Amino acid sequence: MKTIRAYRFALDLTASQERAVLAHAGAARVAYNWALARVKAVMDQRVAECTYGTPDEQLTPTVGWSLAQLRKAWNAAKPNVAPWWAECSKEAYNTGLDNLARGLKNWSDSRAGQHAGRRVGFPRFKSRRRATPSVRFTTGAIRVEPDRKHVVLPRLGRLKTHESTRKLARRIEAGTARILSATVRRDNGRWHVAFCVEIERTERMPTRPRAVVGVDVGVTHLAVLSTGEMVPNPRHLDEAAQRMRRLARQMSRRVGPDRRTGQRPSKRWERARQQVAQAHARVANLRRDDLHKLTTRLASTYGTIVVEDLNVAGMLRNRRLARQIADAGFGEIRRQVTYKAEWNGGRRIVADRWYPSSKTCSGCGAVKAKLPLRVRTYTCNSCGLVIDRDLNAAHNLATLAREVTTAGSGPVAGRGADRKTRPAGPVATKRQPGTAHAGKTGTVPPQGGTCRSAAH
Repeated sequence: MKTIRAYRFALDLTASQERAVLAHAGAARVAYNWALARVKAVMDQRVAECTYGTPDEQLTPTVGWSLAQLRKAWNAAKPNVAPWWAECSKEAYNTGLDNLARGLKNWSDSRAGQHAGRRVGFPRFKSRRRATPSVRFTTGAIRVEPDRKHVVLPRLGRLKTHESTRKLARRIEAGTARILSATVRRDNGRWHVAFCVEIERTERMPTRPRAVVGVDVGVTHLAVLSTGEMVPNPRHLDEAAQRMRRLARQMSRRVGPDRRTGQRPSKRWERARQQVAQAHARVANLRRDDLHKLTTRLASTYGTIVVEDLNVAGMLRNRRLARQIADAGFGEIRRQVTYKAEWNGGRRIVADRWYPSSKTCSGCGAVKAKLPLRVRTYTCNSCGLVIDRDLNAAHNLATLAREVTTAGSGPVAGRGADRKTRPAGPVATKRQPGTAHAGKTGTVPPQGGTCRSAAH
């Protein structure tokens, strides 16, 4: 089984190596901005000509947006645009042009309604101060050194890694991995290199291939499983908030840059800025580590994992819960479960966004018309079941797996869910006492759903 996987390692660059990487990142930015200005100028010219009533056949010819067309135009103009172009690898310019080609395609597809997700805007020019330095290499000498402490990249040469590369080196030596590309990027003051690798994975099976688990994410608990396990929410951002505020105050009291007067930042301001960046990076790393451990355990244990299709972007508009929802990482949990379940031979099922998992009784199937977020215990008026709200939702998600017969299916509405929640009575055939929730059977009347916040 061949899959694409990324290996990311921190780098320890010397001053000269850092200048070389920044030069390549700057070259990518120059190529990106030049091509964007060229495309935008032609588009504006055609719009102006249309206002004068110019026939279509007499309009200024359009320019191609594909990577090949942008690269051809750049190669013809680079002697005049960037006389120093030979100082950097061709991959640097290809990085900027490729980013623009992808951005223009996403914008065009979004306008045509062919792009999933939120609306994509027209690409913007990149600033040296705000853009994240990054360069991608796809050809040339890209390898991991046998000492497992250095990597080799085109034009940049031999770079020392801050950590061992043995995980990737072992696969390359065994012939089960092939490096496709390498990206050098600066995140929060530290340089990293990420290798995109095609690896040969052995076929795996979950520990319990026939087991079904429903995963209900929330703020009180990061995840509640239908097995009864409640994964606590570590709240890394809240834990580090006091220290981050103190560091931010220190930075604000020192002499920072001022573009209006040309004032350069002081060394103390630079050190304070680096400390703030390190504090944010630590929170992100802790969150990423916890999410990977949770999703890896779920994918390697259960054959079927049922998650919800949550409107995370809409939840973030709630100013009271936005901070906690962003810190929990609901979207990242679903993303990781998706590919890890495939790696381990399992399947992932997505419940429809309007499926009322919290409002539905996991014992008899009755649905409540309303269930405020402040109510943490679900009490069924039909069968008298009293259960934790999140655990009840997890049981309903696990039961939903029986409505899916093929792996890899899209969102499942389940029980005729739509955007309205209508109260329903108990089902005709109730589950016998002692029967597992995931194995519930019986006729369930059609019922509705509502957009449920996962901050339960």
